[in-house]
Amino acid sequence: MKNVLIDTDPGMDDALAIMFALQSGALDVRAITTVSGNLQADRCSSNARKVLDLIGASDIPVARGPQHPLVRRYPKDPFSHGDDGLANLDLPPTNRPEDPRSAAELIVETVNRYAENITLLALGPLTNIAMACLIDPTLPRKVTSLVAIAGAYGFNQESSTRATGDNPVSEWNVYVDPEAAQIVFGAGFAITAIGLDVATHRSIAITPTLSAQLAASERRSAWFLRGVLSFLEKRGFKAYCALIDSLAVAAVIDPNVIRTEKLRVGIETRGELTTGQTVVDRRENFAWKHLPIVEAAAQVEGKLFLRLLGAAIT
Repeated sequence: MKNVLIDTDPGMDDALAIMFALQSGALDVRAITTVSGNLQADRCSSNARKVLDLIGASDIPVARGPQHPLVRRYPKDPFSHGDDGLANLDLPPTNRPEDPRSAAELIVETVNRYAENITLLALGPLTNIAMACLIDPTLPRKVTSLVAIAGAYGFNQESSTRATGDNPVSEWNVYVDPEAAQIVFGAGFAITAIGLDVATHRSIAITPTLSAQLAASERRSAWFLRGVLSFLEKRGFKAYCALIDSLAVAAVIDPNVIRTEKLRVGIETRGELTTGQTVVDRRENFAWKHLPIVEAAAQVEGKLFLRLLGAAIT
């Protein structure tokens, strides 16, 4: 099994991704760290521990990061995950203890423990991972890969029509803390960036087969996803909103879920209309060679993704 550390901001789609990772049978989740994104880090930590309680997960350290991005105020998410951040499903309070270490400290210690055999799954803003790099600048060399839900790369119409940041061209995770994204993208990780192009793609939709599986399953994770889908439907949002972060989990389990292209990518940190935009330099001439190169997801095998997710959740 692959060792993974999940850095996350639950959020209902993050919560589902945690369940997917733990129930997949393919990943060994060594730690969970929470970052301010969909909610602030303290509430995300509580939600992550509630999710672990819900599915009866064994002891996994959960540590939280700061309440704010590196240098900015914490922004208000235009998309609501409900009063509890978990689709108003009222999961019971948790008595599971929080790890006393900071998120960045736990990331550094976990990576060093499993050096060269650890994947970072970044499902939220990149604040914690940036801070971990500041603690240990050699961190990227010890990580097998960093798979991040981050950005939008212009491969298709979903890249722009389903922008999630609070401006016309950004994705939420990068928008919340663009300075952290700039640090992480340039730090030397082997990055696979899963953007809105594939994470919100039209092929990521609940199929009749998966609906039937969910309806028949008595698993708590299936109950949770049914509740999330009902919450989304009542608010007029499509089902893909529940599945975004799970795509990163699927890509670690089976790399065939996505196809990537190497791109030169910069992070916009100052634009009045474009803060958080992942700017791709595709020029034939005069391209900026100093921009970091990432493997950006260009295509997704939706049927394979949904098959993996359904098997784990139901």
